[in-house]
Amino acid sequence: MFAGSAAGTAAALLPAGPATAAPQPEATARGRAKAGASGASYRAAYHFTVPDQWKNDPQRPIWIDGEYHYYYLYNADYFTGAVGTAWRLATTRDLVSFSDRGVAVPKDTTPGGDLWSGSAVVDTGNTAGFGAGAVVVIVTMSPGGGTDHQEQFLYYSTDGGRSFSNYGTDPVLPNPGVADFRDPKVIRDEDRGRWVMALAENDKIGFYHSDDLKSWVYAGGFVHDGIGVLECPDLFRITAGDGTVKWVLGASANGKSSGLPNTYAYWTGSFDGSAFTADASDPQWLDHGWDWYAAVTFEKRDASGAVDSGARYAIGWVNNWDYANTTPTIDCDGFNGSDSIVREVILKKASDGTCYLASQPVAGLDSYVSRTVNLGDVTVNGTKVLDYTGISYEVTTSIDWSQLTGAGLQLRRSPDGGRHIDAGIYDAYAFLNRRNTVNADTSGKWQESRTPFDRSAGTVKLRVLVDRTSVEMFVDDGRYVHTSQVFPYLLDTRLALFTIGGSAVFRNTVIREFSV
Repeated sequence: MFAGSAAGTAAALLPAGPATAAPQPEATARGRAKAGASGASYRAAYHFTVPDQWKNDPQRPIWIDGEYHYYYLYNADYFTGAVGTAWRLATTRDLVSFSDRGVAVPKDTTPGGDLWSGSAVVDTGNTAGFGAGAVVVIVTMSPGGGTDHQEQFLYYSTDGGRSFSNYGTDPVLPNPGVADFRDPKVIRDEDRGRWVMALAENDKIGFYHSDDLKSWVYAGGFVHDGIGVLECPDLFRITAGDGTVKWVLGASANGKSSGLPNTYAYWTGSFDGSAFTADASDPQWLDHGWDWYAAVTFEKRDASGAVDSGARYAIGWVNNWDYANTTPTIDCDGFNGSDSIVREVILKKASDGTCYLASQPVAGLDSYVSRTVNLGDVTVNGTKVLDYTGISYEVTTSIDWSQLTGAGLQLRRSPDGGRHIDAGIYDAYAFLNRRNTVNADTSGKWQESRTPFDRSAGTVKLRVLVDRTSVEMFVDDGRYVHTSQVFPYLLDTRLALFTIGGSAVFRNTVIREFSV
């Protein structure tokens, strides 16, 4: 996907008074800045953020020499108003703490101009001829500009993915004369001894074959309309705990006009190397909030590098193109670009036999707990404001009831109770609602996200990650996740529990803070 539009101002989103008075923090090597002593920063405490300027699409991380190499689209010229992105690199061993490595694939060094989304692979078999273990990037560039001139180009690295050279200035996959021809996702098809590319082509995901990563042949495509232009495709195989094997085809898509999410749509099914056959025509969604876009999944590996066939990791850009340039981080901290927490994704079966992907925050987060507040069981009938105050934290609880209409949490609640983010269940759905706090959706249309919920179960487990500019809610086993961008005033630090139409017990309620 393309990106890197000029910066705007977010002054209208900023709270008045002392909350904006702290000096701007400097970026650290981990890709984030520590807040000042006053806490007056909008930079995330434990989520990945760009060190400066602008970021958008994550690029699928790859495993090299015991660590993940995470590339993402970066515009060093954002504040000058210049468009265009490069690929910047951060490395991590635990997917929580990242070390910034600077720009790996620069923009504007060839007639192609800037680099859009694509994917990197480690060519262990030297199929491309750059040497065994060379890192090869296939990336969209648009030499003529706009969506009508998108073509796929090749860059390669012989220093472990730290820097790249262009493989000439001609595309390895030219545009056949269509709009929307971008975001190549390349995987190794070991069963057939070749490379496979999934490419976003408007309402189609095209499949291509190559023996050497340099020459590509069209093999087939998967078409689905009604959810906007498909972007950032994804293709992988995963095994469920009971041994069921499925292929998953994913894409970032905008289903808002149809009452669907604007995040990562996916289909489970089968793939024969050329064609994907979906189990059902309609997609499922890996996130149901408003701000988990351009997401990628990638291999889960252990310390030795062995791949876990039963799980993958996922990370998404916490933003939305409807309001991508509207954020107080620009004025307070000199950057615009945050990611979700890395999630572990597994394949599960519902009671009706339907396969779906369930998500949970990466286990490495447990190593960074700096404070734990154990509230135990809390009985609530109405609204109960807790003694706890905080800006960035995680809260987990299991809510039990015999009869009620709704229950949940008020996050980042203001001292007077007028502002808050609500997360919980109501009637026949689980929800995340940001209407009562500051957020970038000035239209007012995209304030509450919903997923199905059976209230007759009498219980629900919620795990909610709260950071300075985001909320991620995991419902029960993580089948449903909601991610939304928020900008609460920095003085809004209270936390409350609530019920509607009855009482409930919030069991094993635990708050954790993190130092990353």
